[in-house]
Amino acid sequence: NDGAPNDLQNENSANSNNYNNVNQLEMEELFHGNSIQLLLRGNLSPTPLRSIQSQHMNSLLRCPGIVISASKVRSRSTNIQIRCSRCQHATTIYATSGPFGGVSIPQRCMGPNPAECGPAPYAVVPDNCTFVDQQTLKLQEAPEAVPTGEMPRSVLLAVERTLVDKCPPGTRVCVLAIASLFTSGGGAGSSGGGSVKSVYLRVVGIEKDSGTGGLVNFSPREEEAFRLLAQRADVFDILSRSIAPSISGSYTIDIKKALCCQLFSGSRKKLPDGMKLRGDINVLLLGDPSMAKSQFLKYAVRVAPVGVYTSGKGSSAAGLTASVVRDQRGEFYLEGGAMVLADGGVVAIDEFDKMRPADRVAIHEAMEQQTISVAKAGITTVLNSRSSVLAAANPVFGRYDDLKSASENIDLMTTILSRFDLIFLVRDVRNEELDKMICHHVMGVHISNSRSGNSKSGNLESFGDFNVVGGSGDGVMEGDLG
Repeated sequence: NDGAPNDLQNENSANSNNYNNVNQLEMEELFHGNSIQLLLRGNLSPTPLRSIQSQHMNSLLRCPGIVISASKVRSRSTNIQIRCSRCQHATTIYATSGPFGGVSIPQRCMGPNPAECGPAPYAVVPDNCTFVDQQTLKLQEAPEAVPTGEMPRSVLLAVERTLVDKCPPGTRVCVLAIASLFTSGGGAGSSGGGSVKSVYLRVVGIEKDSGTGGLVNFSPREEEAFRLLAQRADVFDILSRSIAPSISGSYTIDIKKALCCQLFSGSRKKLPDGMKLRGDINVLLLGDPSMAKSQFLKYAVRVAPVGVYTSGKGSSAAGLTASVVRDQRGEFYLEGGAMVLADGGVVAIDEFDKMRPADRVAIHEAMEQQTISVAKAGITTVLNSRSSVLAAANPVFGRYDDLKSASENIDLMTTILSRFDLIFLVRDVRNEELDKMICHHVMGVHISNSRSGNSKSGNLESFGDFNVVGGSGDGVMEGDLG
């Protein structure tokens, strides 16, 4: 009687394996021995990563984000053939626990005489096992989608077969995946056992997003407005005046034209000998405080389809370019920085002069060659960083000293200055009449906002000759575009 439960368990296991073997034979006959992977595409409503909760488990979700790290490709077994070392009984076990699960090998022989084989008789036959490629990615919220004051959320992705090595760090994707759970590696003395698990997404489809507004849909009325605007001879002046219309002053005219060119960017050129010339424009605003340099940076990041804002004092070389991180298994993987995440957009670096010289040297290659080379911990690769850099800095003495030359006021090396295509010296000229005009403009902006409330129009009322915004006809178009 003591051996009856074990015999019944062995009989049930044998029946289950026979059922699996029959299903496997039917699948091989149906697909003629070939393996088929089905990839899904759909227009489900996007689910933000921070909104994934317990009710979403085992459900199909569509999650947008940006890939910040990718592990090495591993081989995962889908079925394992085991053989008894005593009676040579062979059977096949199928892995059904998911990408992060294991396969439990029977501790007793399932052959005709299990009592004679003893405990744990089975050994794996590697030559008769079937494996598939598997890779682990980390998906993070896009920088522009993170609420103010919140940390960006991230989640693990499990991709298999043909989806591996498709998304390097910095790629913006929209994944169709099934939310599942796995037991993360906790300590031996951790309480709770396996009751608390971590969320991961098992990917069944990936759509790459260029991040340049390719998924934006415009109404016929907006398309007609764009056609009419493109036919005007003064389209460049209209677009430049539409950039940060609340910032006034004669010194801002050229800055706004430069930011307009930077947001539209140039065209990359590939020479006959294979050399590539960048088309992105790098701009440096250097001058006195309280000249709206940071406001220009904030506006450019908000308008650009892909924008990342960072401060020079709180940024490091690894945070701007790329870093190599060790995971729980002790393996190294690559994690992209701000310049990689802003691929195809604008990187705004405030307080550029406060950066450490070693960190400033790290972005030389990214600004000119638009690539980031990494050779750390056995990982040698090149990441794309096709982004424009908009930086703001202060002179050496805090304010621009008219008694000293420009080279004495600028505390930046020639190697970094040569990477900028446009450098603006923004000076606060001490003029009583000009200061009155600026005060009049600032007060007018506050009064206009308090009257109109949260108006979406970017058009401003006319505050005299010092106002940058043009007449009423251009102002309507500026408001629509801004």
